[in-house]
Amino acid sequence: MTGPAPMMTDIKRHSEHGMILFYAAGASSLAPHILLRETGAPFTLERVDLATKRWRNGDYREVTPKAYVPALRLDDGDILTECAVILSYIADQAPGQGLMPLAGSRARYHACAWLNFLATEIHGNFITPDRHGGVAANFLANTAEGQAASRALVAPRLDYIDRMLNGRRFLTGESFAAPDAYLFVMLTWALRIELDLAPWARLADYFARIAARPAVSMARQIEGPPHALKP
Repeated sequence: MTGPAPMMTDIKRHSEHGMILFYAAGASSLAPHILLRETGAPFTLERVDLATKRWRNGDYREVTPKAYVPALRLDDGDILTECAVILSYIADQAPGQGLMPLAGSRARYHACAWLNFLATEIHGNFITPDRHGGVAANFLANTAEGQAASRALVAPRLDYIDRMLNGRRFLTGESFAAPDAYLFVMLTWALRIELDLAPWARLADYFARIAARPAVSMARQIEGPPHALKP
């Protein structure tokens, strides 16, 4: 029997330093990157080239056949995918920080509702492919038509969030939680396609408040400029 592939050996070696987050700069993986820094948990970053599906040690599709980020490799080798799931897992590793309410509580279900809303109604509407012969609402396409379609779909959802922020500092109340990391990244995407937050005063204030958090500032600085939109 042959030994383990070099890639998996390399991953195992790094797991001694905690979890491994596979990311692309400015992608949705920025949300779990932020949350990991909020918790102070030990982890290693591995950058993925989304255009070539490569990371520094090989084919990223051997890490996850989904071939997109984020992916989180746990200490035992298990791989978690999907941003909302990874955020929930990270938050649950630091229960004393209140990043997700306790399982079984009513507040937990409300927090999960926000994660699902962000995944389907915000994230999903940034990357919707064209299935009906019209214009794809896909800001990654880097076309004026695609980005305009994204703005048209995302704007009313942001209007809803702005209204829901009335009387609260964060999505789930008065303290920063996992859904806030996700929403913050989605708002950076909105700004990348010139979706001005100014019409939503509460949302604009929220964005500035999250951006000023040390964990957010550090994660953005480490990742650097976001990965280029597809030509």
